[in-house]
Amino acid sequence: MTRQDLVTEEYNPFYSTYINMLPKELDLIEGFEVGFNNVLDFFKSIPKEKLEYKYAEDKWTIKEVFQHIIDTERIFMYRCLRVARQDKTPLSGFEQNDYIMPSKANRKTIASLLEEYQVTRQSSIVLLKSFTSEDLKCIGISSGNVMSARSAAFSTIGHEIWHMNIISERYL
Repeated sequence: MTRQDLVTEEYNPFYSTYINMLPKELDLIEGFEVGFNNVLDFFKSIPKEKLEYKYAEDKWTIKEVFQHIIDTERIFMYRCLRVARQDKTPLSGFEQNDYIMPSKANRKTIASLLEEYQVTRQSSIVLLKSFTSEDLKCIGISSGNVMSARSAAFSTIGHEIWHMNIISERYL
């Protein structure tokens, strides 16, 4: 299954920002596997003195952005699971800013964040491999909008690319 297989009726236009960052020919599982290595290499390359840097007072630190990437993957893969299993219960949204302070990301080491990401990503890959193409085409409701299982998964990959680009442009 590739990103090209998605149709815009499967997701809220908000997610186009993330989905359109991906090449049309990108295979879903391959995208998660390649992204795994790209994210690890990216965050390992950041100088230690930059990890708690903010480019503006009201912005997150790099550690907080990394924690946000991890938390968002967990939430989106939960959505993917619920939708793929044909759970018709509407799923609520989440306020990303509410997650940062309780995460205590700046108290964590980069090694612990890398480990948390690795375990989360490995779990996501195993979950995706358990689905059929038909499972991934299932449609549910999330944040009051239509969302297919596969659009939740593809959004996850684009989301981390989006944030790594922001870090490269504004933090480093």
